[in-house]
Amino acid sequence: MTTVETASPRLPLAVDKLGVLIAAVAAVAAFMPFAAFRANRIVLGEAKGIFAALPGWEATLLVLVLLAGMAIAITKVPTLWRLATSLVVVALLFVAVGQAGTYLTPPGDRIARVSPGGGFWLLVFAFALLAADAITRLRLKPWRRIAVLAAVAAFFAILLASGTLNDLSILREYFNRGETFWREAQTHLELALGSLVAATVAGIPIGILCYRSDALRAPVLNVLNAIQTIPSIALFGLLIAPLAWVAANVPGAALLGVAGVGAAPAMVALFAYSLLPVVANTVVGLQGVPPAADDAARGMGMTDWQRLVQVQFPLAFPVILTGIRIVLVQNIGLATIAALIGGGGFGVFVFQGVTQTAMDLVLLGAVPTVALAFAAAVVLDAAVELVSPREIPRD
Repeated sequence: MTTVETASPRLPLAVDKLGVLIAAVAAVAAFMPFAAFRANRIVLGEAKGIFAALPGWEATLLVLVLLAGMAIAITKVPTLWRLATSLVVVALLFVAVGQAGTYLTPPGDRIARVSPGGGFWLLVFAFALLAADAITRLRLKPWRRIAVLAAVAAFFAILLASGTLNDLSILREYFNRGETFWREAQTHLELALGSLVAATVAGIPIGILCYRSDALRAPVLNVLNAIQTIPSIALFGLLIAPLAWVAANVPGAALLGVAGVGAAPAMVALFAYSLLPVVANTVVGLQGVPPAADDAARGMGMTDWQRLVQVQFPLAFPVILTGIRIVLVQNIGLATIAALIGGGGFGVFVFQGVTQTAMDLVLLGAVPTVALAFAAAVVLDAAVELVSPREIPRD
């Protein structure tokens, strides 16, 4: 009788494919400059790796945490662990880069500048991607996603209030321009939100008319599509001459703030860009209303207006809100270009930094713009999900 020996089965190592890519990006970033030191805000920086930018024990701790984060990213551990790990690593990276600013800046030197390096930004991107992937896999409910966003915002507020980041060049630029920063922040929000409100007020009725009139729908949508193809800088420029003529020839226009440069052409351009998503989503949303619901409302004796207000619009609202979300995120970014024609906003710092070759000044305008757009996307995504009708489970 022959005995056949069977080897004990080996459990395959569970590897996460996206995690492998994230870990590879993080590994490359770890060898890139973590921070850059400059004698002043204009001269070229001296790249510093992790061990040159931080004291020995802090650099070692950071590398060990990064290795642990990469290991967790690669393996298929519980998703909640992946989320917690990614958030901890991102938080530690910001604390570490703040410490690098303090460590590299000579005592009492107010001219030297320390900036986050390319390696730092790439590491933040890699582990932020890991966090986003974990949140997607967890399928968090809308309020929980907003709670995560609020927790992240609270962490950065505490970090800024603690002074940990004060020696970084972007904060030094802020301290030199604090009053101007908040004034331009207000202008940026006024441009983005004001154009959004105007486009919503005008775009929804236009969308309803396009939904009801086949003859009107194609020409209106074609014109709005054509406006979207015009580059933003070109559209801002094209509006200078006609608005300057209006300000000079129409009584009272100048008193209302209409001018060839400034906020007026910026607001008009952003309004024009905003119309297509609102109008198109209104049409699509109304077209997506189930015919059975409309027929039932008609059978109950509802008038066209009652059916629109009580049945069609509520059912189409999630799609319309999706268009509003697109507009808000788009306008937060496009409002940066308004600075080129004197419209103000965070673009003031971006273009000043470009002309002065001061990248920290560029970041002072770019970072809050990106943060605002990201926060707006998260909040409105959650709002769309909250107002969307629940699917009825089938047996």
